Amino acid sequence: MPVSTDPAAADFPSSRVRTRAEAEAYVASVCFKHGPPRLLGVELEWTVHHSDDPTRTLDPATLIAALGPHAPRSLVPDSPRRKLPNGSVLTVEPGGQVEVSSLPTTSMRSLFEVVAADAEYVERRLRAAGLVLGDQGTDPWRYPNRILQVPRYAAMETAFDRIGLDGRLMMCSTAGVQVCLDAGEPDRVAARWAALHALGPVMMAMFANSPMLFGERTGWVSTRTRALLRTDPPRTRPGPITVDPAAAKRVLDTAIVCQRRDNGDWTAPSGVSFAEWIHGALPDRPTRDDLDYHLSTVFPPVRPRGYFEVRYLDAQPGQDWMLPAGALIALFREESTVDKVLSVASPAVGRWVHAARHGLRDRALARTARDVFGLACRHLQDLDSPPGLPDRLADFVAKRLAAADER
Repeated sequence: MPVSTDPAAADFPSSRVRTRAEAEAYVASVCFKHGPPRLLGVELEWTVHHSDDPTRTLDPATLIAALGPHAPRSLVPDSPRRKLPNGSVLTVEPGGQVEVSSLPTTSMRSLFEVVAADAEYVERRLRAAGLVLGDQGTDPWRYPNRILQVPRYAAMETAFDRIGLDGRLMMCSTAGVQVCLDAGEPDRVAARWAALHALGPVMMAMFANSPMLFGERTGWVSTRTRALLRTDPPRTRPGPITVDPAAAKRVLDTAIVCQRRDNGDWTAPSGVSFAEWIHGALPDRPTRDDLDYHLSTVFPPVRPRGYFEVRYLDAQPGQDWMLPAGALIALFREESTVDKVLSVASPAVGRWVHAARHGLRDRALARTARDVFGLACRHLQDLDSPPGLPDRLADFVAKRLAAADER
């Protein structure tokens, strides 16, 4: 989702990255581009299952046939890779999860209508091939199985396996709703960054939708978040709420998981950070392209990509993805609302693990959720949202809070 007005990436040398300071300046320029908050985007992921037996391992040939000319080249190298009928882009995650990504737009109603239509198109194609979309944030039954046989994911799997199973789960067995928002004008970037992080635990608790793994309840309402946080904590933990949100230091101190080579083996040495690569830990110094690639392998709950990619939401059943997406858009459309978010959400700041494990059973999160979503519903009514969405959100929130009170 492009935004502009910050120093262009072209202003930095494309040869070897020579110093850490140069790398930090480059990361800041590409991750935190400034501009008025106008553009919106969403990315929707689903696990995919055989309709006759959702516990059966996904057959790649069946998925390829279902996606036809829309299959990405990571799955079908010679695919024409056509966009979906309304312009959204279809991709496939390592375990066969499908993802529909919107083009950026300024209208919430247009965004939701286009993505909903393209998602329904994908669902029809899958159904005709005997496949169905999952409705949870994790695959509730199957062991993680990578079907994308590409160097990137093979290298990431090797790196994450050194830590435990959660990396494979994150790559192959999770699905989420991602919302993309502009970073904002220079004097507002820090506030918007802080507000998105302050909201994280409340949003996660309200829309937690992944209680199962391998056919059993895990004891966590968002098992997807548990898997993410355990995959590789320096890479996946939430960022700090700071005055300077650039996070360039964190990116450079994170270990590389891919080292691209012509021979197809991208396995990276264990524990070598990008900063150490700059300083000679590996034979050839990194290039700017290597730094760009490294940025794509760091995925905290809010990822700066020139805009803010909000990644802390579990996948939702049916069209319920509109509820968290609409709430976030409403809360970040006006800067005065962003300031209210920071105040209202402050009691739940940092309660990420509480949110993932207990959800709204955590009293602090439940109390904060009432205020946060009351604010969201009020502002959603003033936007070009799909008909009935504010009432749908209010009903959803009321039911979730009532269910938590009964436990």
